[in-house]
Amino acid sequence: MRRLNQLAPNVEKYAADAKLKAAHQLAEEVRSRAPTGATLDYMESIDGDLLTSRPAQEQVGTRSTKDVTATGLFAKFIWRFLEYGTAPHFTTKGGGTVAGKKQAVLSQAKMHPGTQAQPHIFPIYRAMKPKIRKMILAAVNKAVREARKG
Repeated sequence: MRRLNQLAPNVEKYAADAKLKAAHQLAEEVRSRAPTGATLDYMESIDGDLLTSRPAQEQVGTRSTKDVTATGLFAKFIWRFLEYGTAPHFTTKGGGTVAGKKQAVLSQAKMHPGTQAQPHIFPIYRAMKPKIRKMILAAVNKAVREARKG
């Protein structure tokens, strides 16, 4: 990256703009296919942004990075329950532990039936990944072309 910046100083600026635009497009596509529910609250919480601008908010499927221009998809914490579904479980306090299950059975507590997986993030990301790569490469190529002209 250092050699590329020496060749074309605007590469990081153009690539950062392309990454942010791609994150917004991905968020819009995921939002359009997200489970709505009764309040649309979860669907409206999905957004694409820079990782550095939201350090404390829940990040969807990302790891830590040193790239200050890295972008990500942000959503409410329930995204993983919707994406992967849940297994049947007791709703009483401690219902997931062995002792809690025994106590829940004895008290005839309610059993949550679990939820079906509703994949709406990663299938869309996988489908859009080639387009996102092309956007970033086009931005890098644009910066290189400008550097070669000047």
